[in-house]
Amino acid sequence: MRGIGLRPKVHVGADGAGVVGHAGARLLADLANATGLTTAYSAALGPLRPRGRGHDPGRIATDLAVMLADGGKAIADLAVLRDQAGVFGPVASTPTAWRLLADIDETALARLASARAQAREVAWLQVSAYT
Repeated sequence: MRGIGLRPKVHVGADGAGVVGHAGARLLADLANATGLTTAYSAALGPLRPRGRGHDPGRIATDLAVMLADGGKAIADLAVLRDQAGVFGPVASTPTAWRLLADIDETALARLASARAQAREVAWLQVSAYT
């Protein structure tokens, strides 16, 4: 699997330079990484890419979730994230996302549900550490 890598470092300033739209959606992607959701999705969907080639399926799934939360209505709306590489980094193409979704079966759905449960548990543990 070709890891897409970490997302670009975001620099925040008050000078108005480098203003981007959808920056709030980046927080969702960072939350997915911080709770281990992206990594858990990668493990859950890894068997769908037996040769280990192509984009990381966990990152694709996370990008799809971020796109939906940001108001996307169709897989082609991944272009909104892809067009802001300075915020989201490289984002898989629409055909790559389609292929991933087409390969998901009941077994993969069960693994995804388990991955979400693991990430939810991590999130609650992180919250309880600060309260």
